[in-house]
Amino acid sequence: MPSFLLSPRSRRRPAGMMALLLAASVLRAAPDEGAAADDAPRAATAAAAVAALQPDAPKAPPAAAARAAAPAAPAPVALAVNAKAAEEIRGALKIAEAMTGRGDWDGAESTYHSVLANPDAAPAGKKLAMLGLARMYRRHGALTKSIAVYEKYLKDYPGDDDAPDALLDLGRCLRDTGAYRTAIARFYSVINSTLKIPAGGYDHYQQLAKTAQFEIAQTHFEAGEYAEAGKFFGRLRLLDLAAEDRAQAHFMAAYSMYLQGVSDETVTMLTSFVEEWPDNENVPEARYLLATSLHQLHRSQEAFAATLALLQAAKGQIATNPKRWAYWQRRTGNQLANDFFENGDILNAEAIYASLSTLSDDPNWQLPVTYQLGLCYDRLGANARAHASYQAIIDAVKPDSSANLQELKRLATWRLSQLDWNEKITHEVTSLIDSSTGKPASPTGSRMVQAVPTP
Repeated sequence: MPSFLLSPRSRRRPAGMMALLLAASVLRAAPDEGAAADDAPRAATAAAAVAALQPDAPKAPPAAAARAAAPAAPAPVALAVNAKAAEEIRGALKIAEAMTGRGDWDGAESTYHSVLANPDAAPAGKKLAMLGLARMYRRHGALTKSIAVYEKYLKDYPGDDDAPDALLDLGRCLRDTGAYRTAIARFYSVINSTLKIPAGGYDHYQQLAKTAQFEIAQTHFEAGEYAEAGKFFGRLRLLDLAAEDRAQAHFMAAYSMYLQGVSDETVTMLTSFVEEWPDNENVPEARYLLATSLHQLHRSQEAFAATLALLQAAKGQIATNPKRWAYWQRRTGNQLANDFFENGDILNAEAIYASLSTLSDDPNWQLPVTYQLGLCYDRLGANARAHASYQAIIDAVKPDSSANLQELKRLATWRLSQLDWNEKITHEVTSLIDSSTGKPASPTGSRMVQAVPTP
């Protein structure tokens, strides 16, 4: 998720009103609302979930601070018809919010409904309860109910200052249910609604507009529309965003291009991302995509170099997110080494396996890599090193080791016995040739005897 609404670094004030209009106009015009009609049944099925939510005729409350990620403290408006009832409603809203925070979904739902059913509650109080209820449903994963409540709020409080925030959250709910076209329409509604800025809310609504553009791109991506996603992420890079958000847009544009089909342009985009944002959290995954792209393009030595660059990354980089780096290092190294091995490029495979062996001392990682190294040495005719690898596995696996390691020990034992058998037969054949001809055996003699039983 972009950090527009989460990171203080992204809260920048532009020179004037034209900056927000430019940000909105970077994307194409919003689609016609009718284009989303095919998604309507997904949300309509939940209408009954909020049949009891019947607030009084809505009256638009005074401008309040926008709330994007979590409900803020109730604005200083009339929450009820009298001071006592207002205090009770304010307390109930706080209790419901606390219940939501600790996962007491039933309690929060009941408390919000009590406010909605309170005859003394003013429209402003019921509005806050409705928004809190929608957010609670979304956190609980009850997306259909959340969608229904948000849609009812937008119908009952048209033009409300909190509508852009609600539209943004509604779009995310719709996307999570697979209603991609309707979600995109709601995100466009966020952009359109932020053009009408209330007094004092400029910075917040500017961030909402940018966030909505990011969500549109992300929705295209999740819908599998990678060409559209790449186009929108590319446009986001042109906006005045915080560094981490521009980096995210850059990575997603490159990833979208990768998923459309590997090309030289994909390699260029991934390379530029790694070079421009070396400390970004997506760098290890980008290096994986780069290595596999080069391999698919049959640029083997470049793929080999990209893999080693990932495996031998500086400790300072890895320290920022060790688990993430470890995952992509192991996945990249194992995949590329196996491919090299299967394609007969044993030297490159051996070099990558050797680097993989340094990543962890855990026997569950170390011993399988050692076995792969043994296979490489065997293929290269380095019998002594192959023998040492297989023997190391046999010595390391104990009776109480896992079933996987016990199986690995069995395979290593078989490999070692075949290696010894081959060497014995080779020695006997060599001796026979020497005794009958007086000439040394052929240098390829050690590879001649290969017919051995399977394990």
